[in-house]
Amino acid sequence: MRESVIYQDIQQEKALSIIMRQLRRKVGTVPPAQLLKIQALESTQLDDLAEALLDFLSLTDLETWLAQNQGY
Repeated sequence: MRESVIYQDIQQEKALSIIMRQLRRKVGTVPPAQLLKIQALESTQLDDLAEALLDFLSLTDLETWLAQNQGY
C-alpha cells in the first residue's frame, strides 16, 4: 500500500500542510510565488525543507533555500 501513488500523494499533502504551518509560524505569511515553488518540490526536497526551516529567521531564509534547492 505504501508504494501506491495515491498513498504517496496523501503523504506528500500531509507533509506540505505541516511545513506550511511551520513556515507561517517561523517567517509569517508565505507569498504566493514561494508557495508555488514549495508545492512543486519533490518529497525528498520537502523533507529537506522541513529540517532547514528550523533554522530560518526570516522570509529571506526561505527564499534563499528555495533558490538553492530548486531542481536538484
